[in-house]
Amino acid sequence: MNPELATVMEKAHECQQVCNMCFDACLKEDDVKMLVDCIQLDRECADICAMVATFASREGAVTTDLISLCATICQACGKECEKHTHMEHCQKCAEACFECARVCREYVA
Repeated sequence: MNPELATVMEKAHECQQVCNMCFDACLKEDDVKMLVDCIQLDRECADICAMVATFASREGAVTTDLISLCATICQACGKECEKHTHMEHCQKCAEACFECARVCREYVA
């Protein structure tokens, strides 16, 4: 496996974990309704990151397409999470999402 693909796998796995933690923490906040978009994007981001890590390990035919989609979803999740400046879990999630999106975009380029 090439090193760039290994980095994508690593960052996708990290992002998946952080998104799941953010999702869980958001559900415990007082105003969950305010966080509906964040929670939904956390779930979608975690799912695509898990899929990317799995497909990248196989180096399948659609891996690059999934990595491109992952960059888009991670970027959207990061933008949503960074809005919640008063929530540390959202700030950590935004950082992980933006980093994963960056690595994915570099791989696809």
